[in-house]
Amino acid sequence: MFAMSTTLHLTLNEYQHMVACGAFDRLDRKVELIRGEIRAMNPAGPVHDDLIGYLYDWSVRATDRSAIHIRGQSGMDLPELESRPEPDLFWVAAKRYLDGHPTAKDTLLAIEVADSSLKADRTTKAELYAEAGIAEYWVVDVQGQRIFMMRQVGADGQYGWLRTATVSETISPLAQPSAVLNIADLFAISQ
Repeated sequence: MFAMSTTLHLTLNEYQHMVACGAFDRLDRKVELIRGEIRAMNPAGPVHDDLIGYLYDWSVRATDRSAIHIRGQSGMDLPELESRPEPDLFWVAAKRYLDGHPTAKDTLLAIEVADSSLKADRTTKAELYAEAGIAEYWVVDVQGQRIFMMRQVGADGQYGWLRTATVSETISPLAQPSAVLNIADLFAISQ
């Protein structure tokens, strides 16, 4: 009898073990674990990298470093969802993370810069981050030159507050309202 193949779903512990053993060291692309599946991450172009650099610099300048640390393109553990996404940038509670990656309860703001990944960042990642209970999530839309902001996780595990901010605006995260991001400056638009 012919047996059909099935998808192998990993636990976060199994994925961590694979990482520790160097299972992905020779790959020519980055991967992340989303709901037990290893997914390839889209390669970044120069605009994507520039926006991440801008957001990182802004974050460092605009935050109270005794309360908030900035992490870029590193892992976040969501064990209840068998996931280790790697947001382009995220703000976490200020402490050392020597014993494990930050978790949802440590995360104050997650930011994804989306060029070719806009649909997945607005759906798959938004659902994942909301279900994990991450208080605030931004998707920077490279092509549309706007930022999709999501807040207030409801009892249904979805973001209840959604807003689209455009280049004529400034925005601030809940974790540090004094941190004002000028969207026109982010996209290098003269006004």
